[in-house]
Amino acid sequence: MPIRTITVPVKDLDAAKALYTRLLGVEPYADAPYYVGFRPEGGPELGLDPHGDVTAGPVVYWHVDDIRSEVAAFLAAGATEEYAVHDVGGPLIATLRDPDGNRFGLYQAPPT
Repeated sequence: MPIRTITVPVKDLDAAKALYTRLLGVEPYADAPYYVGFRPEGGPELGLDPHGDVTAGPVVYWHVDDIRSEVAAFLAAGATEEYAVHDVGGPLIATLRDPDGNRFGLYQAPPT
């Protein structure tokens, strides 16, 4: 499963957008009040989430083909569900925690 996206929770979206534009050296491909996304060459997407939990830190999302079966497999392996599978404008995402409480996410691309 390749890493698809790293989502960084932010308090000030405009300030974060300016900083990450400079840091990554690319302009955002998505720029909305609810999400700013960057696709730096050679790396996973980096997204800024103004509604995320800043105290919990970034979430790394792995790309999967069947998110529901993967969630079930991770739950059987000891993960706990933080946010159930939900649609975010086409893609499906879910957030889980490993047995030590570390967050990770799963991402399923929309059908083409």
